[in-house]
Amino acid sequence: MPVSPPYGLIFDMDGVLIDNTPEQAKAFQLLFRDLGLTTNARRLLRRLNGMPASAILKTVFTSPVSAKQLTEYAAQRELLYRVLYWNKRREVAGLSAFLQAARAAGFRIGLGTGSATDTIAYIIDHLGLRRYFDVIVGKDDVRNGKPHADTYTVTARRLGISPGRCVVVEDAILGEQAAYRAGMHCIGITTTLKAADFQAPLLTVSDFTELTPQRILELLDHHPKSPKPSRELAKRQYAQQ
Repeated sequence: MPVSPPYGLIFDMDGVLIDNTPEQAKAFQLLFRDLGLTTNARRLLRRLNGMPASAILKTVFTSPVSAKQLTEYAAQRELLYRVLYWNKRREVAGLSAFLQAARAAGFRIGLGTGSATDTIAYIIDHLGLRRYFDVIVGKDDVRNGKPHADTYTVTARRLGISPGRCVVVEDAILGEQAAYRAGMHCIGITTTLKAADFQAPLLTVSDFTELTPQRILELLDHHPKSPKPSRELAKRQYAQQ
Protein backbone atom coordinates (compact mmCIF):
# COMPACT_ATOMS: atom_id res chain seq x y z
CA MET A 1 0.00 0.00 0.00
CA PRO A 2 1.19 3.56 -0.69
CA VAL A 3 2.74 5.30 2.31
CA SER A 4 0.75 8.20 3.78
CA PRO A 5 1.88 10.92 4.10
CA PRO A 6 4.05 10.29 1.05
CA TYR A 7 7.79 10.45 0.73
CA GLY A 8 9.59 12.35 -2.00
CA LEU A 9 12.20 10.77 -4.24
CA ILE A 10 14.37 13.31 -6.10
CA PHE A 11 16.79 12.40 -8.87
CA ASP A 12 19.75 14.23 -10.28
CA MET A 13 20.00 13.70 -14.06
CA ASP A 14 23.58 13.40 -15.35
CA GLY A 15 25.24 10.30 -13.95
CA VAL A 16 21.97 9.15 -12.35
CA LEU A 17 19.30 8.74 -15.02
CA ILE A 18 22.07 8.29 -17.58
CA ASP A 19 25.72 7.25 -17.35
CA ASN A 20 27.18 10.11 -19.37
CA THR A 21 30.12 11.39 -17.32
CA PRO A 22 32.75 10.00 -19.74
CA GLU A 23 31.22 11.99 -22.61
CA GLN A 24 30.90 15.07 -20.42
CA ALA A 25 34.59 14.80 -19.57
CA LYS A 26 35.56 14.36 -23.23
CA ALA A 27 33.59 17.47 -24.17
CA PHE A 28 35.33 19.53 -21.48
CA GLN A 29 38.72 18.15 -22.53
CA LEU A 30 38.16 19.11 -26.17
CA LEU A 31 37.17 22.62 -25.09
CA PHE A 32 40.23 22.91 -22.87
CA ARG A 33 42.44 21.85 -25.77
CA ASP A 34 40.96 24.59 -27.94
CA LEU A 35 41.53 27.13 -25.15
CA GLY A 36 45.09 26.00 -24.52
CA LEU A 37 44.31 24.75 -21.01
CA THR A 38 45.96 21.72 -19.42
CA THR A 39 43.23 21.01 -16.87
CA ASN A 40 42.40 17.32 -16.46
CA ALA A 41 38.66 17.12 -17.15
CA ARG A 42 38.10 13.78 -15.41
CA ARG A 43 39.63 15.08 -12.18
CA LEU A 44 37.69 18.29 -12.55
CA LEU A 45 34.36 16.51 -12.84
CA ARG A 46 35.19 14.10 -10.07
CA ARG A 47 35.28 17.12 -7.75
CA LEU A 48 32.78 19.53 -9.29
CA ASN A 49 30.21 17.37 -11.08
CA GLY A 50 26.71 18.68 -10.39
CA MET A 51 27.49 22.37 -10.88
CA PRO A 52 26.35 24.16 -14.05
CA ALA A 53 28.99 24.04 -16.80
CA SER A 54 29.66 27.80 -16.65
CA ALA A 55 30.35 27.56 -12.90
CA ILE A 56 32.70 24.61 -13.45
CA LEU A 57 34.52 26.50 -16.19
CA LYS A 58 34.95 29.54 -13.94
CA THR A 59 37.19 27.49 -11.63
CA VAL A 60 39.82 26.63 -14.26
CA PHE A 61 40.91 30.13 -15.28
CA THR A 62 43.64 31.90 -13.36
CA SER A 63 42.47 35.31 -14.63
CA PRO A 64 38.91 36.68 -14.46
CA VAL A 65 36.61 35.68 -17.33
CA SER A 66 33.37 37.55 -18.00
CA ALA A 67 30.02 35.87 -17.41
CA LYS A 68 29.23 36.32 -21.11
CA GLN A 69 32.42 34.54 -22.15
CA LEU A 70 31.81 31.70 -19.69
CA THR A 71 28.31 31.28 -21.11
CA GLU A 72 29.77 31.07 -24.61
CA TYR A 73 32.33 28.49 -23.51
CA ALA A 74 29.58 26.49 -21.79
CA ALA A 75 27.50 26.53 -24.99
CA GLN A 76 30.52 25.29 -26.97
CA ARG A 77 31.03 22.49 -24.47
CA GLU A 78 27.33 21.60 -24.65
CA LEU A 79 27.50 21.24 -28.42
CA LEU A 80 30.56 19.01 -28.17
CA TYR A 81 28.83 16.88 -25.54
CA ARG A 82 25.69 16.41 -27.60
CA VAL A 83 27.68 15.31 -30.64
CA LEU A 84 29.65 12.83 -28.54
CA TYR A 85 26.58 11.47 -26.71
CA TRP A 86 24.02 11.56 -29.54
CA ASN A 87 23.95 7.82 -30.26
CA LYS A 88 24.68 6.76 -26.68
CA ARG A 89 21.58 8.07 -24.91
CA ARG A 90 20.17 5.28 -22.77
CA GLU A 91 18.90 5.04 -19.22
CA VAL A 92 20.86 3.46 -16.38
CA ALA A 93 19.90 -0.19 -15.99
CA GLY A 94 16.60 -0.74 -14.19
CA LEU A 95 15.58 2.93 -14.09
CA SER A 96 12.13 2.77 -15.73
CA ALA A 97 11.08 -0.30 -13.76
CA PHE A 98 12.21 1.33 -10.52
CA LEU A 99 10.37 4.58 -11.30
CA GLN A 100 7.18 2.64 -11.99
CA ALA A 101 7.55 0.73 -8.73
CA ALA A 102 8.25 3.93 -6.78
CA ARG A 103 5.11 5.58 -8.12
CA ALA A 104 3.07 2.49 -7.28
CA ALA A 105 4.49 2.60 -3.75
CA GLY A 106 3.22 6.18 -3.35
CA PHE A 107 6.44 8.16 -3.73
CA ARG A 108 6.22 11.62 -5.25
CA ILE A 109 9.03 11.88 -7.80
CA GLY A 110 11.06 14.92 -8.81
CA LEU A 111 14.02 15.72 -11.03
CA GLY A 112 16.52 18.25 -9.67
CA THR A 113 19.43 19.03 -11.97
CA GLY A 114 21.91 21.78 -12.77
CA SER A 115 21.13 21.40 -16.48
CA ALA A 116 19.14 23.91 -18.53
CA THR A 117 15.66 23.19 -19.91
CA ASP A 118 16.79 22.24 -23.42
CA THR A 119 19.45 19.86 -22.08
CA ILE A 120 16.89 18.21 -19.80
CA ALA A 121 14.59 17.69 -22.79
CA TYR A 122 17.50 16.32 -24.85
CA ILE A 123 17.74 13.45 -22.36
CA ILE A 124 14.38 12.74 -20.75
CA ASP A 125 12.19 13.29 -23.82
CA HIS A 126 14.45 11.18 -26.02
CA LEU A 127 14.23 8.40 -23.42
CA GLY A 128 10.51 8.85 -22.71
CA LEU A 129 11.07 9.53 -19.00
CA ARG A 130 9.12 12.76 -18.49
CA ARG A 131 5.91 10.92 -17.58
CA TYR A 132 7.50 9.55 -14.41
CA PHE A 133 8.27 12.95 -12.85
CA ASP A 134 5.75 15.02 -10.92
CA VAL A 135 8.15 17.98 -10.85
CA ILE A 136 11.22 18.97 -12.89
CA VAL A 137 13.61 21.64 -11.59
CA GLY A 138 16.63 22.81 -13.59
CA LYS A 139 19.28 25.51 -13.64
CA ASP A 140 16.81 28.22 -14.65
CA ASP A 141 14.52 27.54 -11.67
CA VAL A 142 16.99 28.34 -8.88
CA ARG A 143 19.31 31.17 -7.86
CA ASN A 144 22.19 29.02 -6.60
CA GLY A 145 23.29 25.68 -8.04
CA LYS A 146 24.78 22.74 -6.16
CA PRO A 147 26.32 22.41 -3.60
CA HIS A 148 23.77 24.98 -2.39
CA ALA A 149 20.50 23.46 -1.29
CA ASP A 150 18.29 25.45 -3.68
CA THR A 151 17.82 22.78 -6.36
CA TYR A 152 16.50 20.26 -3.87
CA THR A 153 14.55 22.61 -1.60
CA VAL A 154 12.70 24.02 -4.62
CA THR A 155 11.97 20.50 -5.91
CA ALA A 156 10.63 19.40 -2.52
CA ARG A 157 8.47 22.51 -2.21
CA ARG A 158 6.96 21.93 -5.64
CA LEU A 159 6.38 18.28 -4.78
CA GLY A 160 4.58 19.37 -1.61
CA ILE A 161 6.83 17.17 0.54
CA SER A 162 8.81 18.34 3.57
CA PRO A 163 12.62 18.03 3.15
CA GLY A 164 12.87 15.51 5.97
CA ARG A 165 10.70 13.11 3.97
CA CYS A 166 12.78 13.40 0.78
CA VAL A 167 15.54 11.14 -0.51
CA VAL A 168 17.91 12.34 -3.23
CA VAL A 169 19.65 10.00 -5.68
CA GLU A 170 23.06 11.43 -6.60
CA ASP A 171 26.31 10.45 -8.30
CA ALA A 172 28.32 13.51 -7.29
CA ILE A 173 29.99 14.87 -4.16
CA LEU A 174 28.48 18.35 -4.53
CA GLY A 175 25.04 16.89 -5.18
CA GLU A 176 25.24 14.80 -2.02
CA GLN A 177 26.23 17.92 -0.08
CA ALA A 178 23.29 19.83 -1.60
CA ALA A 179 20.95 17.11 -0.36
CA TYR A 180 22.30 17.32 3.19
CA ARG A 181 22.15 21.11 3.15
CA ALA A 182 18.48 20.75 2.20
CA GLY A 183 17.90 18.44 5.17
CA MET A 184 17.42 15.32 3.04
CA HIS A 185 18.86 11.84 2.84
CA CYS A 186 20.91 10.65 -0.13
CA ILE A 187 21.39 7.42 -2.04
CA GLY A 188 24.63 7.25 -3.99
CA ILE A 189 24.89 5.71 -7.44
CA THR A 190 28.42 4.71 -8.40
CA THR A 191 28.45 5.63 -12.08
CA THR A 192 31.02 8.36 -11.41
CA LEU A 193 32.43 7.82 -7.91
CA LYS A 194 33.36 4.86 -5.78
CA ALA A 195 31.08 4.06 -2.84
CA ALA A 196 33.80 5.19 -0.41
CA ASP A 197 33.86 8.67 -1.99
CA PHE A 198 30.39 9.55 -0.66
CA GLN A 199 30.05 11.09 2.78
CA ALA A 200 27.08 9.35 4.41
CA PRO A 201 24.54 7.89 1.95
CA LEU A 202 21.74 5.62 3.08
CA LEU A 203 23.32 3.13 0.70
CA THR A 204 25.13 3.03 -2.62
CA VAL A 205 24.11 1.10 -5.74
CA SER A 206 25.69 0.59 -9.14
CA ASP A 207 22.33 0.83 -10.92
CA PHE A 208 18.59 0.64 -10.22
CA THR A 209 18.34 -3.13 -10.44
CA GLU A 210 19.84 -3.09 -6.93
CA LEU A 211 17.20 -0.79 -5.43
CA THR A 212 13.54 -1.16 -4.45
CA PRO A 213 11.04 1.27 -2.90
CA GLN A 214 10.63 -1.08 0.06
CA ARG A 215 14.36 -1.01 0.73
CA ILE A 216 14.28 2.80 0.83
CA LEU A 217 11.39 2.78 3.29
CA GLU A 218 13.24 0.32 5.53
CA LEU A 219 16.34 2.50 5.51
CA LEU A 220 14.33 5.61 6.37
CA ASP A 221 12.80 3.79 9.33
CA HIS A 222 16.29 3.09 10.65
CA HIS A 223 17.74 6.52 9.82
CA PRO A 224 15.10 9.18 10.54
CA LYS A 225 17.56 12.12 10.62
CA SER A 226 19.55 13.27 7.61
CA PRO A 227 23.35 13.74 7.90
CA LYS A 228 24.96 17.11 8.43
CA PRO A 229 26.80 18.46 5.37
CA SER A 230 30.58 18.50 5.25
CA ARG A 231 32.09 21.95 4.77
CA GLU A 232 35.23 20.41 3.32
CA LEU A 233 33.44 18.29 0.71
CA ALA A 234 31.25 21.20 -0.34
CA LYS A 235 34.19 23.41 -1.32
CA ARG A 236 33.83 24.43 -4.95
CA GLN A 237 37.44 24.88 -6.03
CA TYR A 238 39.17 22.59 -8.49
CA ALA A 239 41.19 20.01 -6.59
CA GLN A 240 44.63 19.84 -8.20
CA GLN A 241 46.01 16.30 -8.22
